[in-house]
Amino acid sequence: MIHKKLYEILGWYGITAVLVAYSLITLKVLLSHSIIYLFLNLTGAAGILIHSYIKKDYQPVVLNIIWIVIALLGLIQLLL
Repeated sequence: MIHKKLYEILGWYGITAVLVAYSLITLKVLLSHSIIYLFLNLTGAAGILIHSYIKKDYQPVVLNIIWIVIALLGLIQLLL
């Protein structure tokens, strides 16, 4: 039962983080190469991925694997 609630929380965190990141970029509060933006996308995609995988909803799993890879590449590029 606790695991089920944790997966729900991760899913809700995920969509919130991705939407906040998108909003902050659209409103020009953040730049697309800021660490905060990339971190929100990375962790948000991870939350959605975990929730979707547990629910056996595989289209969002694939989408969020790609989203995570893009965010990781951006972070690596930023940090190097």
